[in-house]
Amino acid sequence: MSRILSASQARRIALAAQGLHRVRPTAPINLGAVGRTFARLELIQIDSVNVLARAQYLPIFSRLGPYAPDLLDRLAVRHPRKVVEYWAHEASLVRSEHFHDLVPWQQRSWPGSMKTIDEDGRVLAHRILELLAQGPALTAREVATELGHEHVKDQESWGWNWSAVKRALEALFAEGMISTEGRNGAFERRYTSLHRVFPESRAPATEQERRRGMERLLLASAKAHGVGSVHCLADYFRLPLRQSAVALEDLAGRGALERVGVQGLKDAFYVLPGTVVPRAATGRALLGPFDSMVFNRRRIEKLFGFTYRLEIYTPEAKRVYGYYVLPFLLGEHLVARVDLKADRANRLLLVRGAFAEAGAPMQTAAELAAELRLMARWLGLDEVVVSARGNLAAALEFSLSSPESS
Repeated sequence: MSRILSASQARRIALAAQGLHRVRPTAPINLGAVGRTFARLELIQIDSVNVLARAQYLPIFSRLGPYAPDLLDRLAVRHPRKVVEYWAHEASLVRSEHFHDLVPWQQRSWPGSMKTIDEDGRVLAHRILELLAQGPALTAREVATELGHEHVKDQESWGWNWSAVKRALEALFAEGMISTEGRNGAFERRYTSLHRVFPESRAPATEQERRRGMERLLLASAKAHGVGSVHCLADYFRLPLRQSAVALEDLAGRGALERVGVQGLKDAFYVLPGTVVPRAATGRALLGPFDSMVFNRRRIEKLFGFTYRLEIYTPEAKRVYGYYVLPFLLGEHLVARVDLKADRANRLLLVRGAFAEAGAPMQTAAELAAELRLMARWLGLDEVVVSARGNLAAALEFSLSSPESS
């Protein structure tokens, strides 16, 4: 291990890789800027929870500021396709170039693969393939209608209470046999023929091709992380840990990666050769719970000293911080967290809890107030309302009432 990074250097490298180390641009955000930010991240996780905003829209806001969310949607439907939806770090939008590398690793990992459906399901899947090859993108309901198949959910079988059509569609999707043409307003996938997204057909990957694909994904993960351990580099695309560890060592042995250490940590870390340590980190951002910067909770705890758990599935009485909690980044530190909700009916951004970390700087409340005002404007909300919950609540409410924070 030739280089030892300080914790501060590691944080700055990580933030720079994620596009979070600088003050946001002031120019209007166009499709090119969104595309470049997406390419830097390699993937963006999707989630249906809409208490604040759909999960996939938050990472672009965190890095670029207010933008039109349909710019991200356009990346997933334009031709030639730059972005596709597939399984990666859960359901994700990923760079199209990663799709064929992901399929051999993901098709066996998710419960909706072809091996989970019976012979009737396979017959139905074949009919779906023919339908999608001949016509436009369709939701599960539309596929059921086209096939004259009742869209009744099976109450007995596996599959999130899916209908037979939905199970067949998800099996085909997991196997990489069909793709999507974005989602509709109800957050339903619009399935399409794989040939419409990738016109060139490919044979199933050989074992050697699977291994090379893993190496490409790990290098992409290293680029997106800046600096990462085996655990976090494998986790980015949800690759098997043991095989990833072997592949990373091989890549380091060939000079495609550099092994480094981080002061105070036992883990071995990897960086791309030539990685530069930024002199400073001056960015400011609220990070969504599904943001790639905080994907790996173990990494955030080790590098940033920030313990973060998603409490959506925790009973309300047992939650420590709240339902939809966003960490607040200031400079190179995660200095606070807020539980947020968009009250769209009353056009309010509700801060249901605001908590400062130990050692948070004096300007935390003022900086967070400015960030919340920016988010409210982006979401089309008129006012930020703070509840009394949390050790930062009073200072945050005061900052929001002060002209200086606007």
